[in-house]
Amino acid sequence: MTVEEWLGEENQLGTDIWEKKYCNEGESFEEWIERVSGGNTEIAGYIRQKKFLFGGRILSNRGLHEQGRKVTYSNCYVVDPPEDNIESIFDCAKKLARTYSYGGGCGVDISKLSPRGAKINNAAKETSGSVSFMELYSLVTALIGQNGRRGALMISIDCSHPDVEEFIDLKTDLEKVTKANISVRVHEDFMEAVKKNEDYLLHYTREATGEVIERTVNARDLFRRIAETNWDYAEPGALFWDRIEGWNLLSNTKDFSYAGVNPCAEEPLPAGGSCLLGSINLSEFVQNPFTDHAQFDFEGLRHCVDISVRALNEVLDEGLPLHPLKEQQDSVAKWRQIGLGIMGLADCLIKLGLTYGEEDAVAMCDNIGFAMADSAIAASALLAKEKGPFDACNTEEIMSTPYFQANTTEKTRELTRKYGLRNSQLLTIAPTGTLSTMLGISGGIEPVYANYYERKTESLHGTDVYYKVYTKIAESYMKQHGIKSDSDLPDYFVTAMTLDYRQRIDMQSVWQTHIDASISSTVNVPNRFTVEETENLYLYAYEKGLKGITIFRDGCKRIGILNTSESKEKESKKISAGEGLKRGEILLVTDDVVGKKRKLTTGCGSLHCIALFDPHTGALLETYLSKGSTGGCNNFMVGLSRMISISARGGIDIETIVDQLNSSGSCPSYTARRVSRKDTSKGACCPMAVGNALMDMYNEMQDELAERRGAGSEKTAKKIEKAPKPKAVNTEAETDKMYCPECGEPLVFEEGCNICKCCGWSKCH
Repeated sequence: MTVEEWLGEENQLGTDIWEKKYCNEGESFEEWIERVSGGNTEIAGYIRQKKFLFGGRILSNRGLHEQGRKVTYSNCYVVDPPEDNIESIFDCAKKLARTYSYGGGCGVDISKLSPRGAKINNAAKETSGSVSFMELYSLVTALIGQNGRRGALMISIDCSHPDVEEFIDLKTDLEKVTKANISVRVHEDFMEAVKKNEDYLLHYTREATGEVIERTVNARDLFRRIAETNWDYAEPGALFWDRIEGWNLLSNTKDFSYAGVNPCAEEPLPAGGSCLLGSINLSEFVQNPFTDHAQFDFEGLRHCVDISVRALNEVLDEGLPLHPLKEQQDSVAKWRQIGLGIMGLADCLIKLGLTYGEEDAVAMCDNIGFAMADSAIAASALLAKEKGPFDACNTEEIMSTPYFQANTTEKTRELTRKYGLRNSQLLTIAPTGTLSTMLGISGGIEPVYANYYERKTESLHGTDVYYKVYTKIAESYMKQHGIKSDSDLPDYFVTAMTLDYRQRIDMQSVWQTHIDASISSTVNVPNRFTVEETENLYLYAYEKGLKGITIFRDGCKRIGILNTSESKEKESKKISAGEGLKRGEILLVTDDVVGKKRKLTTGCGSLHCIALFDPHTGALLETYLSKGSTGGCNNFMVGLSRMISISARGGIDIETIVDQLNSSGSCPSYTARRVSRKDTSKGACCPMAVGNALMDMYNEMQDELAERRGAGSEKTAKKIEKAPKPKAVNTEAETDKMYCPECGEPLVFEEGCNICKCCGWSKCH
């Protein structure tokens, strides 16, 4: 079998994703299957049938340690929360760096750190607070590369911590802690105080000095602050911590506690904890799809769960020595967490003719979820029979948990009673954005985001032409029923933006009943969604027993983070100085150019940037760079400015030039100065700072030209009329979108991840 046969000859996007993300140095599809399956023929069969896929780290990394590569198979870790001393705080940063270098994402909780103003016995006299160290952890995340990617980080804090308000407000500054997700651990006593409109005590006792810091706030005001910030910035998320601690296989195990959650919050884990991921594609278990005789293959699902649990345990054993830190190896050996999840749920329901969020769909999910949980527990018990239970297994404590009792048949209980369990954690629902996009299915438990996407192409005459590309499930239905327009699709083809939020939460709630870990969850809501509705959504999520929730409101200010400046500009028509030049021709610069200047502060000192623009089109023509008295290497600056200038005069547009400059990476001296003095220009190194300055001056130039077009003389207007006109990006319709940094097409936000349906680019936040 070839990858084209596996994914479909027409699925070029899926093939591109496989080649870029998972294929190792030109290996064939069959070689890849052999590598990622580890020789397990049954799991290889399920992969070939597209019924199961391991998580991305396993698909890309399994077996590569034999080539001397430092890799891990785990997507996610939770680092031991830092203690309230400087050594522990920086030890935590070191652990993050080492874990990122192996390709793992991390979660860290900062609730043990002293709040701002606490007395300390050093030169500072009082602490800058727990929140002040978040920038350190964010910078570590930005610095450590992962084969072209950055690390992923989740930072959490308890709702009773005196710094919680500062924590909530932190990311309203779009320049701060840009490399981390943040969430608040919310407790039942706080939520009850919210409902009763009562006061709530924020408190912290510093062990080193015995100092007690307490402050009373109105619970409803604090809750509204969380909701309002989430409405506007898509953060912080809420972690309903008592539900997390109380609904799992270890809730009655006295020597166990969760230390935090992973970056997408689907994996609560102990200190040093790690989890291996895999997902079952539910849409492939529907028999006779799109017909009145459609039914779900429960027996087939149970067998697939059994084989998947065994395969993930094989990966766990193989990858045990590959974890970056000794404490991670010890934790995994002791608790043996795996995370089997699902994808393609929305497609599955459509094939069954069920409407996502309606009662019959919720009932079907209840049945599927129970079958998964019962089968997974039984499979783990049978593995314990063969290989022994996990080291810390206490069977009586496990069987007494509310989760176990609600999710097992008598047969499974008997197996567990006899043999214990091989794993302390079995099920999770992680983001499957890239995997599901590769297969052409819906992700996780999410509804279909849209039935079609608009693609743009440019005709021979330079005119933008838009056309519809239907999602695979819609296209399959339309072909089978001879439908030509999406307007003729049945009512059960609902999408994320048409659902009532209660339906979305009802679906997550029924799945959470059967998932012992958690669910990566971002509820997409339209721009018109209000703060009051956000509060109601959070309250409803709490009442329905969710473990965590956040929202993403279309057009919220978070797009200022997610939408890079260069990706926004790519949506405009590119303006270059040398339009129409033949290869090798260089444009001569006349004397009527418009000059602009910026002074930059870099890691080495100061840098002066002068840019010359075409007075009619605003296209970049030349750049001059010179260091200040304390700047860096002047010869380097001269060389860089010459290369920028000749590129611009050779017809390369500024967006492409800046994109190259922004790919330069991070400079340690730049990072150090940003932390110590906080006065550096935007960027992570000198070339990046230059690129940002050039784009800033270019935008300023375009604004000036736009003003002249609106108020200039007839003569000026005629002169400008001949110039290429950039497509405006100031309308609400344009700025409320996110754009892919690879291809410039609009992104969608699913399961906490930005996903491009055109080129497959993805990033989780």
